[in-house]
Amino acid sequence: MSYHFKKHIVYPPLLLFFLVAFCGLAQTQQDTLQLIQKFHLNGRNFVKIHDYENAIVDLSKAYKMAASPTFRNQRLDIQFSIAQLHYLLQNYDKASKETQRIINALENTGNEEKVAEANTLLSLIYSQMGRFSEAENQLKKADNWFSSKNNEKNRANVLLGFGILELKKNNYTSAINYLDAAIPQFELENATYQEAQAKLLKAEALLNANPSEINDNLTKAKGALQEARAIAKKNNAIKIVIDSYKIASYIALRENNFEFAQENLDIYEKRNDSITQSYLAAISTGIDSETDLLNLNEILDKKQTEIDKQKKSINFGKMTTGLSIALIVILSLLTLSLYKNNNLRAKANELLQDKNNELQLAKEKAEKASLAKAQFLSTITHELRTPLYAVTGLTHLLLEENPKPDQKEHLNSLKFSGEYLLSLINNILDLNKLEANKVELEKTTFHLKKRINDVLVALKKSADDKKNNLHLEFDESIPEKLVGDPLKLSQILINLIGNALKFTQNGDVFIRVKKIKDASNIVHLHFEVEDNGVGISKKKQKSIFESFSQASLQINRKFGGTGLGLAIVKNLLQLMGSRIQLESQLGKGSKFWFDIKFQVAEQYNESTSPKNAALSIDYASLENRKVLVVEDNKINQMITKKILEKNQMVCTVADNGMEAIKLVKENTFDVILMDIHMPGISGIEATQEIRKFNKQLPIIALTAVTIDENLDDFYRAGFNEIIPKPFKTEEFFEKIYRTLESQKLPIES
Repeated sequence: MSYHFKKHIVYPPLLLFFLVAFCGLAQTQQDTLQLIQKFHLNGRNFVKIHDYENAIVDLSKAYKMAASPTFRNQRLDIQFSIAQLHYLLQNYDKASKETQRIINALENTGNEEKVAEANTLLSLIYSQMGRFSEAENQLKKADNWFSSKNNEKNRANVLLGFGILELKKNNYTSAINYLDAAIPQFELENATYQEAQAKLLKAEALLNANPSEINDNLTKAKGALQEARAIAKKNNAIKIVIDSYKIASYIALRENNFEFAQENLDIYEKRNDSITQSYLAAISTGIDSETDLLNLNEILDKKQTEIDKQKKSINFGKMTTGLSIALIVILSLLTLSLYKNNNLRAKANELLQDKNNELQLAKEKAEKASLAKAQFLSTITHELRTPLYAVTGLTHLLLEENPKPDQKEHLNSLKFSGEYLLSLINNILDLNKLEANKVELEKTTFHLKKRINDVLVALKKSADDKKNNLHLEFDESIPEKLVGDPLKLSQILINLIGNALKFTQNGDVFIRVKKIKDASNIVHLHFEVEDNGVGISKKKQKSIFESFSQASLQINRKFGGTGLGLAIVKNLLQLMGSRIQLESQLGKGSKFWFDIKFQVAEQYNESTSPKNAALSIDYASLENRKVLVVEDNKINQMITKKILEKNQMVCTVADNGMEAIKLVKENTFDVILMDIHMPGISGIEATQEIRKFNKQLPIIALTAVTIDENLDDFYRAGFNEIIPKPFKTEEFFEKIYRTLESQKLPIES
């Protein structure tokens, strides 16, 4: 009995002692961790307010306290902050050594993101040291990792690094491209210091760029400088504010404002000397701590070796115990999961049935919504065309009445806005036709190279406006005569090439057409459109082909557009049995490509087709021709009549279809311009009535055509031609002239 009593008296205090010791050790480690974090945070905050001496002191304290292997991750973070600080102090040799040590320490840890961040920092240091090839190598490593993870935030820092590197190498246009690609992401992330730095660097690049490559580069440099200085002052980025005075002095010199240049240079030198002294004092403070840190590192390396040996023996025992416990837990969980599985399966079947019912209802609702959308857009676009016809028509008339120079400028702006709105309406109509499966492919013979050259001629002005060069690389082994839908192919190329021109400045756009293979009478072709503009981020490449989608809000503000062009391209190529592909990189440009097949034609007749013939209009032959305009809208009546009478044509107006039928019976006309939607009988019904007693008189539909109207119905009703409103005046007279020349008989129903 006494033996048992002694046993109970001795062991509980011993167990209690070990528990207290263990808890005390854990508490000590927690207290140390809190102190490390405190000094680290204090050091980073001192950096923000440019108190570099105190920053070095606190970061050194944190680094010393994190000597234990327990705090290995915290020590690496502190070391990274120290390296960044030395970079800011322009102590590049020290900064590069610290950063390289971090990269070596991170090897085989699996922390690839931290390695990529260290690569970015090392590249910035090497750029400042003039070690350009090493800087580029580090940037490529970081770029590959961040791109693979769609990490746009850190990738913006890489783009900034590329911009700095290109600026150091005097490649100013390339530097501007990289900086332009990085700035929108900095704005999005509210990274004000990087945004201000990028804009100041852009100002410097613009100032040094060749004026023949960039329009008005001095004004753009001043704008970038003002933006950078405003952001830097607001966020107390002292170094950027100081450097802005240097750029301002260079700009003033370019403008021959020597007094202002000297004033800014004096401010720069005075304030830069002050901050340089601060740098030197901080570096001196850091050197005092250097010896202690080196000795500490040697001790840490020895201790780490000893700890690694101990860990190996401890880990084996832990592994055996852990595996036994894991086996018991797994068997218990398996039994429990088998029991629950039957219950879950029954519930899952019920849920699936409910979901099927919900999906069926959602499908029906989606179909109704799609139909309602198509009907709405059909109606609204038709209603928009009518007042838009008045805007474009009146603008054309006013421009021909010798307006004053300032009035002409306003009228040209109005004309541009009208044409832009018409383009938007046409894009919406095209997209809805494609989505509603109301577009059919034509099969006509055409000359491919001539078609592409026509597109390039049409886009030449857009290229010249942005100082871009268009390059066509055409495989001459492609057969001249192909069968397909040339209009839809032209529409695809116009959208792709126009998009490339829009997002490229002082660059090149390449159009490549190559033959992949040909078999019997089928030829397979590869089309490419490549530019060296701003590029598209990996994240946005997934949605760029959706309706109303653009690379970013900043891109929309800067370059404009509605984001419908690529959606139309995607749908047209799907209709033609192909698929659009994209390859792009921010700051370097984009490449779109697709493969498509055409039938090889035996006979080539594109040039003889009346619709494809580009006739030169003999306006003199149209004079004194009698025209009947059938239109219920008074404003449209007046506009159409004035346009015709300005060309010396004799114009009569009918308010509705019944009046038109009566006038045709009683008078002789050379041509009728017939509206479709009118009160009483429609333009189609009026045309059918006229064809009963006059089959030779040319009748042209002058209307706002919608997606619900099949053009074949117009020809079957007796129309010779269709002119959609609003129209370009040259196309208007060209169709009238062509109709009068051909005198084509209508198709009898």
